[in-house]
Amino acid sequence: MARLIAVAELALLVRDHITRLEPHERRRVIELVRRGRGRPSRLTPRERRELATLVAKAEPRLFATTAAKRMVPFRPTKFGRR
Repeated sequence: MARLIAVAELALLVRDHITRLEPHERRRVIELVRRGRGRPSRLTPRERRELATLVAKAEPRLFATTAAKRMVPFRPTKFGRR
């Protein structure tokens, strides 16, 4: 049950950061990510800059630090300890 709560909490955090983008910006991020298929070389330099700008607007560093702080109670135990 604790894992389910953790996943739900992360989903809410993702939503908070995604909604920092306007709907047309969210659609554009999806379009660029699909076009790139995980490879920046598939995008033009202009598209890479655009994607970087849109991602920065969603504040990924803040997302990562907040997610890490919220997940601390759910850290796995050390090897050999139970």
